[in-house]
Amino acid sequence: MKTINIRSLDMDARGVGHLENEDGSPGKVVFVEGALPGEEVGFQTFKKKASWEAATMTQLVRESSQRVQPKCAYFGLCGGCSMQHLDASAQVAMKQRVLEDNLWHLGKVKADTMLRPIFGPTWGYRYRARLSVRNVKKKATVLVGFHEKKSRYVANMETCEILPPHVSAMLMPLRGLVASLSIVDELPQIELGIGEGVTAMVLRILAPLSAEDEMKLRAFADQYAVQWWLQTKGPETATPFYPEQSELHYLLPEFGIKMPFKPTDFTQVNHHINRVLVERALRMLDAQPDERIADLFCGLGNFTLPIATMARTVVGIEGSDTLTGRAQENALANGLQDSTSFSTRNLFDITAQDFIALGKFDRFLVDPPRDGAMAVCQALIDLGELAPELKPKRIVYVSCSPSTLARDAGMLVGQAGYRLSFAGVVNMFPHTSHVESMAVFDLM
Repeated sequence: MKTINIRSLDMDARGVGHLENEDGSPGKVVFVEGALPGEEVGFQTFKKKASWEAATMTQLVRESSQRVQPKCAYFGLCGGCSMQHLDASAQVAMKQRVLEDNLWHLGKVKADTMLRPIFGPTWGYRYRARLSVRNVKKKATVLVGFHEKKSRYVANMETCEILPPHVSAMLMPLRGLVASLSIVDELPQIELGIGEGVTAMVLRILAPLSAEDEMKLRAFADQYAVQWWLQTKGPETATPFYPEQSELHYLLPEFGIKMPFKPTDFTQVNHHINRVLVERALRMLDAQPDERIADLFCGLGNFTLPIATMARTVVGIEGSDTLTGRAQENALANGLQDSTSFSTRNLFDITAQDFIALGKFDRFLVDPPRDGAMAVCQALIDLGELAPELKPKRIVYVSCSPSTLARDAGMLVGQAGYRLSFAGVVNMFPHTSHVESMAVFDLM
């Protein structure tokens, strides 16, 4: 049996070790699924390249003190989680290292101060999810859940530990319901969105429901306290089916904000962590009552509306008229219309001239998707030549990709005249390798 000593974890939560050369020096890198740092494991290679191999663990020779028994019976089969075998606090520490390594190796920057990680409940936290549906005729069953690891097949899961308990307990009844519908082969997906006291499920349907189907959905909704939505094409076609009167919203109680949303909207998966994230982001932003703030990639106003309770004015900028319109409605619903405005701009090609036209902002909050905010950073670099007095004195950057954050940090620090004052991780997705983080940049 071949064995290897594991030294670290990679971004996909695989153990990383090195084969030994004949002279005893470190050789080819091996990524071993299921292995943890400090362990010696037996392994079997399933993919081999000139400089690396990918393998699965076949035997645990020496166990890490940080290894724990996964809570979920489907861990290893289901692709929803990759780190349940690692102690929860060690997961957070690993993500912090990933952030620091990315900042240094990709951006060539280090934060003056590393923030304490933001973390919270590690189970039952997932308030948004996209569940796949598959009618497996050969086995005479319907599957509802996440995909199997590295597979297009749906995992045969009866429960899920990262979904709220009431949703986990609903998986088997959902399977039975879908199996009984006339469109069982025309229903590929159920999208979950949970708000305050409301659990919404969006059925992606490729054929019309029959009258009997509709009756079954209403009965299920009454029994399990579910609000059904129907989606016939893209997310914009999702509409409430039954009951229609329940409003979906989440709360940011520290700021007195009630945020309406649709189950197909992008909202944070983990409501508990989102509250802590917003509170820290605004504390770091430190907006003053006489200041004008820009919230870039503002979405529905998750940060915009809390900022409006602190600053003189805030301008939310997003690339979609639909989103900025919805954000304006949310501002009106919260009585914040006088201190908020919204502008539709494509932030992936924004220029310094665009920022000059928008006017002076004292501070930026930036919350981009995984692609990051490269155009924004380049515009700030160019602004230094064209109108340096318009550059914001502080930028709070909320990131869902440490690599694009590191790239953008390199631009802001190396070319735009900022220093990286603070950085830290946000464990929005426990038991997964997904790393969210926050960075604070101050103008030199």
